[in-house]
Amino acid sequence: MSAVLYPVAANASAALNAPLGRAARASEAGLLAAGAVAFVSEFTGPAFVSREAALDAFAGRVDDERPGRSRSVLPENRYCDLRELAQGPPPRPGKSTPPRPVYRDGKRWPAPLKPPATVWRLSVSYWKLVQADAAPILEHPPGESDAAARAGAQDVNALRARLSAPLTPVKPQQPLDVGLFEFRPPEAPHILMPDE
Repeated sequence: MSAVLYPVAANASAALNAPLGRAARASEAGLLAAGAVAFVSEFTGPAFVSREAALDAFAGRVDDERPGRSRSVLPENRYCDLRELAQGPPPRPGKSTPPRPVYRDGKRWPAPLKPPATVWRLSVSYWKLVQADAAPILEHPPGESDAAARAGAQDVNALRARLSAPLTPVKPQQPLDVGLFEFRPPEAPHILMPDE
């Protein structure tokens, strides 16, 4: 059985149209990219109301099991998948309250909510190029003055220096506490004896 050869690219659109190459393992992808890579799955392309419309749009990229149009993708090309997503805004964070009984028309509980409308999108799994110097550890807000930005850069440099230094204790480690059922006899304080 052959392994899936995932594209190496900067984004999902480039992974579909113009990848740098294809690799099964991170080490191979790193050689192709001449740098670090991360394995990701991202959505690309438009959203489709039905699975059939999405299958027609991405013919040859995903398996099509419909009668009369049966197509199977080669094992090494199985890096695309159609996924069904809920359409609309995500639910608000916070606690959801359980429904309350209504006792109307001989029914105790309200009618169940309708499921949200769904859309179909193409998900592409690929090796994404990782740029080490793309984002600093701390960023200053836009519109900040140059002096504040320089002070923020100094803070970033100080933070990087502290993170790269080895951990050092603030004070010497304290001796272990005596347990609840232990005591030190007065004639030999270096010994811990069990208490009865």
